Amino acid sequence: MSNITSPNLDRLAAQHAQAIISRTTDKKAKASEVDNTVTKALGVLQENGVYACFLYLLAKEGKNGAVVVAEMLDLLDGLGFGWGKPTGNSLEEVLSYISEKVTVDLERLLLAKETLEQMLIYARYGAKARG
Repeated sequence: MSNITSPNLDRLAAQHAQAIISRTTDKKAKASEVDNTVTKALGVLQENGVYACFLYLLAKEGKNGAVVVAEMLDLLDGLGFGWGKPTGNSLEEVLSYISEKVTVDLERLLLAKETLEQMLIYARYGAKARG
Protein backbone atom coordinates (compact mmCIF):
# COMPACT_ATOMS: atom_id res chain seq x y z
CA MET A 1 0.00 0.00 0.00
CA SER A 2 1.30 3.45 -0.92
CA ASN A 3 1.92 6.25 1.55
CA ILE A 4 0.86 8.84 -1.04
CA THR A 5 -2.48 10.39 -0.18
CA SER A 6 -4.69 11.77 -2.88
CA PRO A 7 -6.58 14.94 -2.08
CA ASN A 8 -10.36 14.82 -1.93
CA LEU A 9 -11.01 16.78 -5.13
CA ASP A 10 -14.63 17.59 -4.33
CA ARG A 11 -13.65 18.98 -0.93
CA LEU A 12 -10.81 20.97 -2.50
CA ALA A 13 -13.21 22.44 -5.07
CA ALA A 14 -15.76 23.31 -2.38
CA GLN A 15 -13.16 24.97 -0.13
CA HIS A 16 -11.89 27.22 -2.90
CA ALA A 17 -15.41 28.04 -4.07
CA GLN A 18 -16.25 29.12 -0.52
CA ALA A 19 -13.09 31.23 -0.47
CA ILE A 20 -14.19 33.00 -3.67
CA ILE A 21 -17.54 33.87 -2.11
CA SER A 22 -15.91 34.93 1.17
CA ARG A 23 -13.23 37.07 -0.48
CA THR A 24 -15.67 38.81 -2.82
CA THR A 25 -18.07 39.46 0.07
CA ASP A 26 -15.22 41.19 1.91
CA LYS A 27 -14.83 43.51 -1.09
CA LYS A 28 -18.59 44.20 -1.13
CA ALA A 29 -18.98 42.84 -4.64
CA LYS A 30 -22.57 42.34 -5.64
CA ALA A 31 -23.63 38.70 -5.77
CA SER A 32 -24.83 39.19 -9.35
CA GLU A 33 -21.38 40.50 -10.39
CA VAL A 34 -19.64 37.52 -8.81
CA ASP A 35 -22.15 35.15 -10.41
CA ASN A 36 -21.55 36.82 -13.78
CA THR A 37 -17.76 36.55 -13.49
CA VAL A 38 -17.85 32.92 -12.39
CA THR A 39 -20.44 31.94 -15.02
CA LYS A 40 -18.42 33.50 -17.83
CA ALA A 41 -15.21 31.90 -16.55
CA LEU A 42 -16.93 28.51 -16.41
CA GLY A 43 -18.12 28.92 -20.00
CA VAL A 44 -14.64 29.83 -21.22
CA LEU A 45 -13.12 26.92 -19.28
CA GLN A 46 -15.58 24.42 -20.74
CA GLU A 47 -15.42 25.71 -24.30
CA ASN A 48 -11.80 26.82 -24.64
CA GLY A 49 -9.79 25.24 -21.84
CA VAL A 50 -7.70 26.09 -18.81
CA TYR A 51 -5.28 28.53 -20.45
CA ALA A 52 -8.11 30.50 -22.08
CA CYS A 53 -9.99 30.70 -18.78
CA PHE A 54 -7.02 32.25 -16.99
CA LEU A 55 -6.43 34.61 -19.90
CA TYR A 56 -10.08 35.69 -19.89
CA LEU A 57 -10.20 36.28 -16.13
CA LEU A 58 -6.96 38.26 -16.09
CA ALA A 59 -7.83 40.34 -19.16
CA LYS A 60 -11.53 41.03 -18.68
CA GLU A 61 -12.80 40.53 -15.14
CA GLY A 62 -10.95 43.00 -12.93
CA LYS A 63 -11.04 42.54 -9.15
CA ASN A 64 -13.49 39.65 -9.10
CA GLY A 65 -11.41 37.93 -11.78
CA ALA A 66 -8.27 38.38 -9.71
CA VAL A 67 -9.95 36.68 -6.74
CA VAL A 68 -11.09 33.77 -8.92
CA VAL A 69 -7.61 33.42 -10.46
CA ALA A 70 -5.98 33.39 -7.01
CA GLU A 71 -8.30 30.63 -5.82
CA MET A 72 -7.86 28.66 -9.04
CA LEU A 73 -4.08 28.81 -8.55
CA ASP A 74 -4.44 27.72 -4.93
CA LEU A 75 -6.62 24.81 -6.05
CA LEU A 76 -4.04 23.75 -8.66
CA ASP A 77 -1.34 23.87 -5.99
CA GLY A 78 -3.53 21.74 -3.74
CA LEU A 79 -3.78 18.95 -6.31
CA GLY A 80 -0.42 17.69 -5.12
CA PHE A 81 1.34 17.49 -8.48
CA GLY A 82 4.25 19.62 -7.30
CA TRP A 83 3.39 22.46 -9.67
CA GLY A 84 3.81 25.09 -6.98
CA LYS A 85 2.49 28.54 -7.82
CA PRO A 86 3.64 31.30 -10.15
CA THR A 87 6.15 33.74 -8.73
CA GLY A 88 3.85 36.71 -9.31
CA ASN A 89 0.30 37.66 -10.26
CA SER A 90 0.97 39.39 -13.57
CA LEU A 91 -0.70 38.18 -16.76
CA GLU A 92 2.62 36.99 -18.17
CA GLU A 93 3.70 35.11 -15.04
CA VAL A 94 0.38 33.33 -14.56
CA LEU A 95 0.04 32.36 -18.23
CA SER A 96 3.65 31.17 -18.34
CA TYR A 97 2.96 29.02 -15.27
CA ILE A 98 -0.15 27.52 -16.88
CA SER A 99 1.62 26.73 -20.15
CA GLU A 100 4.84 25.42 -18.56
CA LYS A 101 3.40 23.45 -15.64
CA VAL A 102 -0.31 22.70 -15.99
CA THR A 103 -0.73 21.98 -19.70
CA VAL A 104 2.34 19.74 -20.06
CA ASP A 105 0.74 16.45 -18.98
CA LEU A 106 -2.62 15.70 -20.61
CA GLU A 107 -4.00 13.47 -17.84
CA ARG A 108 -3.14 15.97 -15.13
CA LEU A 109 -4.49 18.82 -17.25
CA LEU A 110 -7.83 17.05 -17.68
CA LEU A 111 -8.05 16.34 -13.95
CA ALA A 112 -7.19 19.96 -13.19
CA LYS A 113 -9.81 21.20 -15.66
CA GLU A 114 -12.50 18.97 -14.18
CA THR A 115 -11.67 20.10 -10.64
CA LEU A 116 -11.62 23.77 -11.67
CA GLU A 117 -15.02 23.31 -13.34
CA GLN A 118 -16.42 21.85 -10.12
CA MET A 119 -15.00 24.76 -8.12
CA LEU A 120 -16.58 27.31 -10.46
CA ILE A 121 -19.94 25.51 -10.35
CA TYR A 122 -19.87 25.58 -6.55
CA ALA A 123 -18.85 29.25 -6.57
CA ARG A 124 -21.71 30.04 -8.94
CA TYR A 125 -24.22 28.38 -6.63
CA GLY A 126 -22.64 30.18 -3.68
CA ALA A 127 -23.00 33.54 -5.40
CA LYS A 128 -26.63 32.81 -6.21
CA ALA A 129 -27.30 31.79 -2.60
CA ARG A 130 -25.67 35.00 -1.37
CA GLY A 131 -27.75 37.14 -3.73
